Amino acid sequence: MTPKVFISHASEDKERFVTAFATRLRENGVDAWLDRWEMLPGDSLVDKIFEEGLKNAHAVVIVLSKNSVSKPWVSEELNASMVSRISKGTKIIPVVIDSCEVPEALKSTLWERVDELADFEKPLKRVLAAVFDVREKPPVGNPPDFIQKTVRTIEGLSNVDTLVLSRAAAYDLERNSHIVEPENIFTDLDELGLTLEQILESIEILGSDGYFDVIHYMGGGSERFGCYIQVTDYGHEKYCSSEIKDYDLLKERCAALIVNENILDNQSLVEKTGASLRLIEHILDVFESNGLIKATKHLGGKISIHHVHSKLRRVLS
Repeated sequence: MTPKVFISHASEDKERFVTAFATRLRENGVDAWLDRWEMLPGDSLVDKIFEEGLKNAHAVVIVLSKNSVSKPWVSEELNASMVSRISKGTKIIPVVIDSCEVPEALKSTLWERVDELADFEKPLKRVLAAVFDVREKPPVGNPPDFIQKTVRTIEGLSNVDTLVLSRAAAYDLERNSHIVEPENIFTDLDELGLTLEQILESIEILGSDGYFDVIHYMGGGSERFGCYIQVTDYGHEKYCSSEIKDYDLLKERCAALIVNENILDNQSLVEKTGASLRLIEHILDVFESNGLIKATKHLGGKISIHHVHSKLRRVLS
């Protein structure tokens, strides 16, 4: 449906602006209502303007100039427009073409200013956008890659901190590395939309909050991070609980193997569960830190359990 727009103005402004502006509105799909085009000799001013022009208008463009702000007739049209806006939601679009005092009723309404009366294409486009309710706001794009790669955050951590912890913990668990060089897990900073400084800040925060032990070193060049990361038991536990499927069931399975089948070394637990050697080591570290077992770590990576506390049996029951 073609929107109807009433043009409120002073007759002195017709030739210098209003007629050309209204013409351009009509050329762009707007049924601009201008008294010169709509009224014939003998027509009632009141009936034509208030009953035909304003009554069914989708919007009212009020041309404000030195001429119009002092006209009682323009004031009447403005008052009628304000009533219509309140009762029907009619849009009021002030267009200021002179340096003049804006009526009090319009001071809280966003107006469009025309600086060059002979060149009003930019203001015209904004008025058209208002009439057709088209926003100039650009569309929402895709989130940065680091957001998409951390679909859910680990509780208490930001997206960046979740990404840093997740990559460090996963790298350690997959490679049984214990010590992680950030350069090995962040070769794609540009793709992620992150900077080296952001990663270093996250490492520092995760270190201070107990997720990492951070070992700093000097030198190495501008592309080096200047530190090594060791994911703590706390950091691994937060990662595993959030990201590893059936992690709690795996811990229960390990406890049952230790108590019921007397499986007392990490390599046998790996064979029985199919979990990685590093993940089993972490689970045994958690058991030991909670006083459930006592274990010895040997050269070569073997871990032997030499005492099982009664509390571990109670956990199973």
